[in-house]
Formats: sequence, C-alpha cells, structure tokens
Amino acid sequence: MKDPAAVEIVNADGVSPFVLTCEHASRYTPESYGNLGLGEHDLQRHIAWDIGAANVARRLSTLIAAALFLSGYSRLLIDCNRPVDSETSIPDISESTPIPGNIGISAEEAKARADRFYWPFQNAVSSHLDQRKARGRKTMVIGIHSFTPVFKGFARPWAAGILFHKAHHLGQGLVEALRDGSIIVEANEPYTIDDDGDYTVPVHGEARGLDAVLVEIRQDLIADDQGAEEWAMRLAAALHAVA
Repeated sequence: MKDPAAVEIVNADGVSPFVLTCEHASRYTPESYGNLGLGEHDLQRHIAWDIGAANVARRLSTLIAAALFLSGYSRLLIDCNRPVDSETSIPDISESTPIPGNIGISAEEAKARADRFYWPFQNAVSSHLDQRKARGRKTMVIGIHSFTPVFKGFARPWAAGILFHKAHHLGQGLVEALRDGSIIVEANEPYTIDDDGDYTVPVHGEARGLDAVLVEIRQDLIADDQGAEEWAMRLAAALHAVA
C-alpha cells in the first residue's frame, strides 16, 4: 500500500472564519518502521492517535465550510502538536506503554521523521494562514482532539474540554455554548496549554495574534459515526454562537 501524504487538506477554500486542525488524525506507520515494535492492538489505542477526532473534524469541516488539515501519520512517529525539541515529540513511553522503536533513536532519525511527517503538516497550516492574512480574512484556529475516558486509573468525568491560553473569550464562550445540562464541559480539562508541550495554539495561533483553542472530546462519545455526527453538530452550533 502506498504511504499517505503527511498532511491532508480538506475544503481549502472554505468560507468559515475557523481553520480546523487534527494533529492526531491517523494511526498509520510505514511498513519500514515495523509498527515501532508494538502489536496491532496498541496501534489501535489512543496512544497512537485520537480516536474519533478525524471523523468529527471531517464532518465539522463540511457543516461549517471550514478548511481542515489532518495529519497522515501516527503521533508515535512524531507528534504534530509538540515542538520538535519537546521530550514528548517522539515518546519513549506513552501513558504506561514503552515504544520500542522510539527508544534511543539518533538525532539524524529524529530529523528525518520531522522532515517527512512533521514539517509538511506545519508548513501547510502556516501557508494557509499566511494566505488568509494577506486577504484580510478573519481567522480563528480550532484543533480537534479526543481523550481517553480513564487515564492511569482516573475516570474522567468530562464529556469535553476546551483548552486555551490567551483566547479567553473564544475558549470560555465555547465552554458555555457546549454545556446543555446533560454533559460536563470544562475549560482546560483534561489538559492545559503549555508553550513547551503544545504547538498549534502557541505557534499557529498566539504567535500570529490569532485566537486559538483545542477541543478535547471523550473518545467513547465519538468512537462511532453516530457519536461523531452528534458532536460535529454540537460543535458547529457552538462555533456559530461565538463566531
């Protein structure tokens, strides 16, 4: 099978003020990497990708006519939402699972992965944002992610979280718009934005003076098509409310 492109661009000419990214869209690893020493079961787990995120992102892109950028490879090769010098860029261990193919890799191999899997994604997003700026288009960056229901024994109570740093109005507005009394949605749960541990919000967003947030949805809620469609519609309504 032919390896996919490092980045897939959907709806590049979308009229929405929102630009969508999905940095952990794929669990694919090239045959030459030997599954990084992992079994097929591990490559289906959250450690390899954000389960359901790409499905939600594609549907949301259609609903709101927004440009969408999806990574083509597993986050285990190199994480497209981390600075390349981050300790978690190419993880030796994910959650509690060692990643044999990442242990002790050379600087040359790390650079080769960045050149092949990471920079094409980042450069595509950057180029698109440059073009929007040149045209004077209003732009907000929304990353679509998912999280595990249980992490290291802790049952997470949130249906979704909105992660933000400087974009308080957008971030808190989305939190309020997504809450409907039947689900728990919180700001900056189950993670927080960190310049050393995140890339999309600090670099594609804040460094450009753009509002940027990450949407985190609990993966069991979007693991099938029905759940993905329901959450895409929820997000479309919420984004419309804050646009």
